Amino acid sequence: MEPTSANTPYPRETITYPGSSTPSLSFSNSETTALQYPVDEKRYDEQPPGTRGSSAASSIAGEKESHDKDLEHGNDEHEKGEHGDIYDPKRPKLGIRQRMHHFTWAWFTLPMSTGGLSLLIFAQPHQFPGLRQIGLFVYIVNIIIFTLLTFAMLSRFFLHHGDFYKSLSHPREGFFFPTYFLSIATLITSTQRYAIPEQDTALVWAIQTAFWGYVVVTLIVAVGQYSFVFATHNFELQTMMPTWILPIFPIMLSGTIASVIADTQPEISAVPIVIAGMSCQGLGLSVAVMMYAHMVGRLMSAGLPNREHRPGLFMNVGPPAFTALAFIGMANGLPDTFDRELDGFIDVHMIRTFAIIGAIFLWALSLWWFGIAVIAVISSPPKYFHLGWWAMVFPNTGFILATISLANEFKNDAALWVTTGMSICLLATYCFVFYNHIRAVIVQDIMYPGRDEDVNDH
Repeated sequence: MEPTSANTPYPRETITYPGSSTPSLSFSNSETTALQYPVDEKRYDEQPPGTRGSSAASSIAGEKESHDKDLEHGNDEHEKGEHGDIYDPKRPKLGIRQRMHHFTWAWFTLPMSTGGLSLLIFAQPHQFPGLRQIGLFVYIVNIIIFTLLTFAMLSRFFLHHGDFYKSLSHPREGFFFPTYFLSIATLITSTQRYAIPEQDTALVWAIQTAFWGYVVVTLIVAVGQYSFVFATHNFELQTMMPTWILPIFPIMLSGTIASVIADTQPEISAVPIVIAGMSCQGLGLSVAVMMYAHMVGRLMSAGLPNREHRPGLFMNVGPPAFTALAFIGMANGLPDTFDRELDGFIDVHMIRTFAIIGAIFLWALSLWWFGIAVIAVISSPPKYFHLGWWAMVFPNTGFILATISLANEFKNDAALWVTTGMSICLLATYCFVFYNHIRAVIVQDIMYPGRDEDVNDH
């Protein structure tokens, strides 16, 4: 465009780039009235009929085009920092104190997934001698991992003052704070499976106390963290990630815990536990469904996430899968004599039938999200390890457990063998992610500036 003459009433001053991908010119007159016209579009009142929606369409197309480039090349905004290119293999090595500054809450996805694996081993439909002992070993290892990570996180906060608040308030790392409580949920359920003997009254009451304490704390987390996010952050739709679901996940797993412990509790305690579990499960699923609406909107308008974060899409598998599992478990945990009206109309048998129906409904939704995530990851696999890779393990554990529960209800041996194959695949996935996790720590691909969840890169 040629410069305007001096007597032009609207001399050109700057070129700006608004939220849309279309560049525009900004003009100002002597009255300081700002006028902004897109370079490659006509003004609204000059558009021919039927083209008024083209601006929004071109904006979405531009965002998708830009996003597609990011899928292959990544986001370069944070790749060069004080330590140079963070993806350069020859970048400087850091000491343990500096690296602990980047030890994030996302590390608790490791014990969360390990606990899920121990539960999956216990629930296997085809047991062989020694399998339960392997599950017990995994359970003990998970306790050790959880303890070590807790001490490591505390060390970070002592070494770097102010990191505790920063970790909770960070727009990305803060969403991983609930994984700490998800790890506790797997420990409670695994303890019930492996460490609570039958008819041990003291331990039965202890696990019940742990359940009610967990419900109270996770309800505070669900309300408190979302309230904080609503008040302090301002996210755009195209930045939506499945991690937004995480704050509601711990309270939702109260239903899963209830489904595991209810049938071991006295009848007077089992019913309140099931009711509380159903309430928490309903709350979690309802919030997750609202988040699904944003997730689908984000996928429709901005496309799939960057290839490095596509494994996180498996988080969408979790809520319906764990709810299906909880429905069946809580229904079976009700006393066989349960009949609220004492008229035989709505008794425990009818409740269990509706639980199966609802579980099938939700299992199908989980299967759909699983397929979306698998295709997204295969079409553009991540190149660098992120702790979000553990999303390929824990949510899928719930999916397989729900499948096992449904197969047991229908007494379908073929489906049970399918779940055995699924379990083997998940074990292979766990080993693959665990290997890459350890390798990433050794070569400093994580716990390094710009490589962890304490930086925004999507």
